[in-house]
Amino acid sequence: MSAEPYVPLRVFSSFTMLEGAIEPKAIASHSARLGFPAAAMTDRNGLYGVMPFGEACLAAGVQPIVGVTLAVARPEDIGPPGTIDWLVLLAQDEAGYQALCRLVSAAHLDRPPAEEPHVGFAALADSAGLICLTAGGEGAAARLVADGRPSAARTYLERLGQWFPGRLYVELSRRSDAVEEAAEGALIDLAFALDLPLVATNPAQYAEPSFHAAHDAMLCIAQSAYIDSAERRASSPHAWLKPATDMAQLFADLPEAIANTAVIARRCAVAAPRRRPILPRLSDNEDETLRAAATAGLERRLSGAVPDAYRQRLEFELDVITRMGFSGYFLIVADFIQWAKANDIPVGPGRGSGAGSLVAWALTITDLDPIPLGLLFERMLNPERVSMPDFDIDFCETRREEVLAYVQAKYGRDKVAQIITFGRLKARAVLKDTGRVLQMSYGQVDRLAKLVPNHPTDPWTLERALNGVSELAQEVRSDPDVRRLFELAMKLEGLPRHSSTHAAGVVIGDRPLDQLVPLYRDPRSDMPVTQFDMKYVEAAGLVKFDFLGLKTLSVLKEGQRLLAERGIAVDYQALPWDDPQVFDLLQRGDTVGVFQLESEGMRRTLAGVRPTSFEDIIALVSLYRPGPMDNIPAFGDRKNGRAEIAFPHPMLEGVLKETYGIFVYQEQVMQAAQVLAGYSLGEADLLRRAMGKKIQSEMDAQRARFVEGCAANAIPAAKANELFDLIDKFAGYGFNKSHAAGYALIAYHTAWLKAHHPAEF
Repeated sequence: MSAEPYVPLRVFSSFTMLEGAIEPKAIASHSARLGFPAAAMTDRNGLYGVMPFGEACLAAGVQPIVGVTLAVARPEDIGPPGTIDWLVLLAQDEAGYQALCRLVSAAHLDRPPAEEPHVGFAALADSAGLICLTAGGEGAAARLVADGRPSAARTYLERLGQWFPGRLYVELSRRSDAVEEAAEGALIDLAFALDLPLVATNPAQYAEPSFHAAHDAMLCIAQSAYIDSAERRASSPHAWLKPATDMAQLFADLPEAIANTAVIARRCAVAAPRRRPILPRLSDNEDETLRAAATAGLERRLSGAVPDAYRQRLEFELDVITRMGFSGYFLIVADFIQWAKANDIPVGPGRGSGAGSLVAWALTITDLDPIPLGLLFERMLNPERVSMPDFDIDFCETRREEVLAYVQAKYGRDKVAQIITFGRLKARAVLKDTGRVLQMSYGQVDRLAKLVPNHPTDPWTLERALNGVSELAQEVRSDPDVRRLFELAMKLEGLPRHSSTHAAGVVIGDRPLDQLVPLYRDPRSDMPVTQFDMKYVEAAGLVKFDFLGLKTLSVLKEGQRLLAERGIAVDYQALPWDDPQVFDLLQRGDTVGVFQLESEGMRRTLAGVRPTSFEDIIALVSLYRPGPMDNIPAFGDRKNGRAEIAFPHPMLEGVLKETYGIFVYQEQVMQAAQVLAGYSLGEADLLRRAMGKKIQSEMDAQRARFVEGCAANAIPAAKANELFDLIDKFAGYGFNKSHAAGYALIAYHTAWLKAHHPAEF
């Protein structure tokens, strides 16, 4: 570790897409390895990676500095008009972080989509909490000097100095850049004349010198250029994360410029904050509003008299929801779903674990009564583990946008946004991209790419393919061009390539969202998009709602409309679940076009199992997946009397009777722990999660708890361990019954339409 007080203040992460090539977490690990006390991440017009960067820095003992390299329009009187330069802004405190979010959001949102993101120069006037660096050769000061306009550069720096008093630094970089070399002497003179401190930087786009060739290939991918082309932007061999000793040597004549990097680091003390969930309020007393709405809704659902079992379940759920502070969440979801239904927009009956909630059914968020189906609320909201509820809502594909427009109008356009996702350079794609810039033949590269296994649920990395596909390994050994292709592509694999918008995720805030997160514009959408992805937008305090478009709901609605033209009124929700024609169609496997049941394998399964109840449809939707599919023959044999129905333990008969003694659902895993070992359903959900994670220490603790609980029911330890292993095996396979039930109902409605009205179907 060098004794030089140097801090890297200009690092471009991989979220400066196809320019930076260091993942945010890797900036932290490399900084720790190089002995930097702090490091700044300064992506272009973006704060996409600040949360993982901050977390990784703090874990590695490195102080994170949150910054951005921002595109700024040059003042017109300094001009020429329309010129865009860069400035580096670093957040000193929370006010500075909020200023960064506001400026970055404005760069993307406050201009036509066709324009490159930038802010006007006047936007910098409100700069409290920000330190400004002049951005070296990319900044207006150096460019004006290099263009022979030192007086214009002086005017520019004087104006910046008024807005950043005591917080403006003249940035010097020494990386063989023509503008920087031409401007350095005059810039230093200007800095002394205006009493502005100097700071040394080395804008880093990759971590180590060995990455230079791969970085050059990446820039070619970004420019759709060839590596051998002279007319392109090339990678700088200096653009790596240089250690303190190299930087001290480079600036030996200006030691104060190095020392000021540590001064700036000491002035900055903020990271992207983690927040508890923030939601708009629909009522002054949301708990009472929810309780009243759910109670009245349940009475409507049950046409008056509410049995004790329902009343007790409703009170239990309401107590958990209000204790966890989630009343507002349920009210917001209920509001937009009730609006959709009132406007004749089809909404799915339930998706994910939400269908296990009686409160959701009472509020018409879902359309499945969870009690007769044995759906568990604890699978959705565990009173023993605080986590946000998550309703995934299916809307008619053709009218989903109307629901989003309603939400924007109700809460404010500046308080509603979609969520960003990042497309990455995956194995096959990065081979093709790299092969193209190397000018290798398309046929050869395409053939090599197709040798990389690419199953949707298990895509292989290039390293795995080289170890597992002998033909690829042989070509890499024998052909230097192929070896070069793989060496470059493997270094680029996994880096972000482009941004897009999550298909369903929407966040709703109680204030303009740029006060909480930075925003971005997707040119294909008129709604703002968060710069944080699904994981980090929730960590920043925003709550995600999933608005999914489901084509089948549009099909069912169109069938309903066509029948209405013939004077036939259809209410899918009122259909009985024991229609003989529907089950005759299913048993024949005549289910082409029937939601979830149309694949060739599923049609064979239906003909073999011969379902006779709605519960059988739920089970088949759950079983027809890799892994649990192996249990389908036994399920069919037991159902149809070809094999005896056996239970792993007599106490499990009530839990497994509907699935003929076979574990199918996650809920059955939870109920088994409750029945055998006295777990609460909340504890049983923790057991299910532990079995899914397979963390040995957790599993050992759960096994001991399970065996002890079984002993209270006179189950010997040996048998208890056997049952634990059996449940563990099926916990990995088990499907969420609430989700399966919701999708089974859509399947049933589709099958009903096909069985009774094939022409309209």
